[in-house]
Formats: sequence, C-alpha cells, structure tokens
Amino acid sequence: MNSHLLFPQIGKVIASTGSRQFPQRLHDLIQTHLTIDATHIRQLRDASACASRQDATLLSEMVFSTGGPEDAFDAPARLHLASRKDGYRYEITVLRADPRVGFSATERSRLEDISPLLMPMLEKHINALQPATLDPCEPESLEQRFLERLGQTGITLSEREMQVCKGLLAGRTAPQQAEHLSLKVNTVESYLRRAAIKLGISGRHSLMRWMYAEG
Repeated sequence: MNSHLLFPQIGKVIASTGSRQFPQRLHDLIQTHLTIDATHIRQLRDASACASRQDATLLSEMVFSTGGPEDAFDAPARLHLASRKDGYRYEITVLRADPRVGFSATERSRLEDISPLLMPMLEKHINALQPATLDPCEPESLEQRFLERLGQTGITLSEREMQVCKGLLAGRTAPQQAEHLSLKVNTVESYLRRAAIKLGISGRHSLMRWMYAEG
C-alpha cells in the first residue's frame, strides 16, 4: 500500500462527505486496494434494534467503474462489509461484473484491513445527508413521512411524481423504478425533474435531505 497514493484519496472522500460525489470518491479509494467494477452503499434500519419492524432501506447508492449497465450485476462476484450503530445498519458491497472472477482470500483481507476507515466515513456521510434521522423504532413509514413533508411545505405533486420520489427514497434506481412502474427510464427521469423543480431540489441526495429536514 503506497501512502502517497492512499492519503490523497482519503482526503477526497472526507471532503466529499454529505455530497453527491461521496459514492464515487469512496469507490475510487477502494480501487486503490482492489480491482472492482462497482461499489454499492446502503443504510438500513436494523431489525435487531426493533423486533417489530422489518429492515427498511433508507439510502442506496451504486457507482460503476464504466458507467453501466446495471443488469450486468445481477449475480456478480462480491465482497461485503457491514456495521451497526444506533439502530442502523451500514453496508458497503464491492462487485465484479463477471461472476467467474471471484475475490481471493488476500483481496478479502485487503478490504477488511481498511474497513475501520471505510465504515466510519460512510456513517458520517449518511448522517450529513440526514441531520434529523428518525428513531429506528418510530412507526412512521416512508410514505407517511413523505406525505407529511408535502403537507408542511404546501407542495402538490402528481401521483406519478410522488411514486417516483418515494421509489428513489426507498433505494430504487431509475431503471428499477421504470420496471416497477412499467414506464420508460426517460419518463421516470422526466417525472423526477418535474418533482425536483416543485420541491426546489437537485437530485436524490437533495431529496433525502428534504425528506428528513425539520419543519
């Protein structure tokens, strides 16, 4: 491991905390240790912290080395890191598009060696996106929170605009939303743009911040 290469990458990740550049910067940092095609980060409610609730995805982002396509990653070779804190589960998964090219024990060890660095950065990033994180045992659903925020702001969205926004908040990508709603991807993106204009936001991260903002 070359420290003169590692430290600048760490600095870029830290500097991007709470921004849309963070997933890409984290992906680039991991690539200094492993050859990977994609990185997936998630935050979920931890079912072990509240037995009455199932896991609910609060954030899901995937970054590709080559920019596509997502269906190439249905069953890839993968390595997985996870941590738990304050009733939430944080996950980092690295993937290779070709399932025949698995990760070796040495590569697994490399990722585990830097996990004490990666997981706290992921936690800080998500906390920056969600400064008013809900209690993990709070019975309020994503849909209830979304409708509550719309009511607070007095903004009216069409049914499709709401469906697209709620899907993104639940962790679906635009292609997954298109399949789920039986729409074209560019149609989903059009609904998102319309909703973003009405809400005064710029994308998924802004939508997450808007969702969990106070008042």
